Amino acid sequence: MGKNGECCSTHLIEGDGTFNVSGLENFMKEVKLSECGLSYAVVSIMGPQSSGKSTLLNHLFHTNFREMDAYRGRSQTTKGIWMARCSGIEPCTIVMDLEGTDGRERGEDDTAFEKQSALFALAVSDIVLINMWCHDIGREQAANKPLLKTVFQVMMRLFSPRKTTLMFVIRDKTRTPLENLEPVLREDIQKIWDSVPKPHAHKETPLSEFFNVEVVALSSYEEKEEQFREQVASLRQRFNQSIAPGGLAGDRRGVVPASGFSFSSQEIWRVIKENKDLDLPAHKVMVATVRCEEISSEKYSSFIANKDWTEVEETVQSHPVPGFGKKLSSILETCLSEYDAEATYFEDGVRSSKRRQLEEKLLQIVQPAYQSMLGHIRSRTLDKFKDAFDDSLKGGQGFAVAARHSTKAFLKFFDEESADAIIKQANWDTAKVREKVQRDIDAHVAAVRATKLSELTTTYEKKLSEALSAPVEALLDGASDDTWPSIRKLLQRESEVAVSNFSTALSGFEMDEQDKDRMLSSLEDHARGIVEGKAKEEAGRVMMRMKDRFTTLFSQDSDSMPRIWTGNEDIRAITKTARSASLKMLSVMSAIRLEDETDNIENTLSLALVESNSGSASNKSASSLDALASSTWEKVPASKTLITPVQCKSLWRQFKTETEYTVTQAIAAQEASKRSNNWLPPPWAIVAIILLGFNEFMTLLRNPLWLLVIFVGYLLTKALWVQLDISGEFRHGALPGLLSLSTKFLPTVMNLLKKLAEEGQAPTTGNNQRNPSLAAKSSPSGSGHISSSASSEVISSENGTEYSSPAVRDKTQ
Repeated sequence: MGKNGECCSTHLIEGDGTFNVSGLENFMKEVKLSECGLSYAVVSIMGPQSSGKSTLLNHLFHTNFREMDAYRGRSQTTKGIWMARCSGIEPCTIVMDLEGTDGRERGEDDTAFEKQSALFALAVSDIVLINMWCHDIGREQAANKPLLKTVFQVMMRLFSPRKTTLMFVIRDKTRTPLENLEPVLREDIQKIWDSVPKPHAHKETPLSEFFNVEVVALSSYEEKEEQFREQVASLRQRFNQSIAPGGLAGDRRGVVPASGFSFSSQEIWRVIKENKDLDLPAHKVMVATVRCEEISSEKYSSFIANKDWTEVEETVQSHPVPGFGKKLSSILETCLSEYDAEATYFEDGVRSSKRRQLEEKLLQIVQPAYQSMLGHIRSRTLDKFKDAFDDSLKGGQGFAVAARHSTKAFLKFFDEESADAIIKQANWDTAKVREKVQRDIDAHVAAVRATKLSELTTTYEKKLSEALSAPVEALLDGASDDTWPSIRKLLQRESEVAVSNFSTALSGFEMDEQDKDRMLSSLEDHARGIVEGKAKEEAGRVMMRMKDRFTTLFSQDSDSMPRIWTGNEDIRAITKTARSASLKMLSVMSAIRLEDETDNIENTLSLALVESNSGSASNKSASSLDALASSTWEKVPASKTLITPVQCKSLWRQFKTETEYTVTQAIAAQEASKRSNNWLPPPWAIVAIILLGFNEFMTLLRNPLWLLVIFVGYLLTKALWVQLDISGEFRHGALPGLLSLSTKFLPTVMNLLKKLAEEGQAPTTGNNQRNPSLAAKSSPSGSGHISSSASSEVISSENGTEYSSPAVRDKTQ
């Protein structure tokens, strides 16, 4: 490639037909042809060998094509096709210098390359200069006629050729005026056109449909150089703005954008070399397809590497990106605008198609980021909804109203946020994501609603439990005729209060009446369940309750004071009363009576268990006993039965067994009391003692010393009685008393003897007098009158201190 001032040239096609791809690429970079769009023109020249084509181009366009040296003879100087940029002509004009025709160097191959180069020139050029000698005009065998035939023949292979300007340059013009030469030339051209075989579609097509014919004449360069230069300079002016309307190539068609010129030229030459017909419209589409695809790939790669896009893509993975839609829309718009700028001159259909494909590919890359952004918006909407909804509920707003207002507000919030994330190049619908948000909100509302209703139900159930459990337990513990009526009133009162308050609380949920009634009914059922549960619980402890009641009534009097069995109490009556009260407890606990219905459980139990031992009621109780041989009560459903008749019979038997000991102890205590109160022997024994002991009595009167011995013996015996608590030991029976006394007797005797010994050894003083005193101690038996006395002796210690030891005094119980 050579340079001369602003001129830049390259050997486009070698003499052997090789296309110089790298040379053309470098040429385009040097002249910046790709930036020209459609604002460029291509001029080519063809003509006989050594007709001065290169010389004309160098003078006309200020190029530097190699020229023939006239002094060295006429020979071929241009081989193949050369290309150069014109200097000083706007718009950018490219000139191609074709190898001359009818050259002797190629011989028979001349016509093949001649047709190929002519077809190439017609396919890529806007203006074709045909260099011809003036003396050939009008001659039948002139050198230009084969050239014209070649041009017209190859034109038929272009299917829909460009509107090419054919400028016939008449060289070495003679004195004959151009006005006379031009008609002759045009007539020759028309004859040649008419004689060339044409496709059926173009049989009647005039020459003007394919070509604009221009004729110019130039003086001889060798003989009239100055005149030649002036004429060339004048002709050069016609090439300025040649593609503008009215210019030499103002009505050209099928122009390939400058950025696709290299690829287009390569493909055209490849098709020509393969000796195929050149379909220029299809070729134009093909060039547009390839170039638009290349531009699309470049812009796609550029977008992938775009820092703004990568930053947005990375950021949106973790958190939302403010202005997401605007940022991506701007990046995409920039990328697509660059594509449009570079592909604007290519075929519209191809350009638009490739643009759509590029847009689709870009949107495919962007869509995951867009979905991530919508995901963030969805999550943020739900989180904000939850907070706002909770705040509304805490503020006392009704549940349904809060849910409705919050839902509406945050669906609007989602719409606003998603609108900000919309990419204007994409027609993506957010309806599905919005539906998911709606479902998320509805699910949260439903969950909170269920939780709130559950909490509300639990609260009122707890209140009912607190209001019913303890009172019901107390009423059942009382076990009277008013127990179940009182429980019914309590249940009704508390249920009405709870249901009323619960209904008021539920009004904020705007529930369906059927659901509301169901929940209220469930609360009432729960209240009944509490009572029934407490009744079942107490029924499980009925034996303990019965024994407690029996013990209370049997062991305490009407003033709730412990009962002392003195012998005047009617144990039988007391036992019957206590057992009747326990039976009342059993009858109350036998069934749940929350409906105001009567039953005969108490009568059945009374007849069967209390009056069964009465002889007068033997026949009547027999049938009652038979009534207890059943698993159900009359007029009482099984679901309301707490203790079956058979279980009542078994419990009563166990109850009697476990309380029998208490009654027996009471009877024993009463008999012991009677015995202790009656300490004198019977009258007959007194008479017998007087009669039989008369001699001994007289003996004592005759010898008073025996009275002192008897008195001392009495004191010792009384002291032992008190110390051993003999009456108390025999309170629990003779055998236990004897066993206990046998273990205590010897230690007690030894203790008394030790005390007596100590008192006997104590020194006596004249100042210390012994003053006997009597002390009485009551018997623990609680009955009878046991008195004892003991002397109180003064015992002096080593330092002379006196201590008084009291004796047992008599104490009357």
